[in-house]
Amino acid sequence: MSSHADAHGHGEGGHASVGFYWAIGGILAVLTALEVAAYYMELGAVEVPLLLGLSLAKFVIVVMFFMHLKFDSKLFTGVFLAGMVLAIFMVSALMLLYHVVPGLGVGA
Repeated sequence: MSSHADAHGHGEGGHASVGFYWAIGGILAVLTALEVAAYYMELGAVEVPLLLGLSLAKFVIVVMFFMHLKFDSKLFTGVFLAGMVLAIFMVSALMLLYHVVPGLGVGA
């Protein structure tokens, strides 16, 4: 290990193996296949929440493992989660406003 890797805590022992990343890639591929299948099955009212949930799961997996958030300081996890919660709140609030409050939709 180089001194640069030691100084920043990014040595070989702190991260998973190549095989583990292949397994994560396989999980992401399965989740993507489920998304595509759900889209083509036209599940009605369940479709959008299901697709949003699958997308959120893929997003969290990518951030945790491929961006190495799982192996970094818990402070970074907290900052990321705060931003994600804020984004989810804002998108949910806007969706609720556009579907519940009359006259706010496009072309109103």
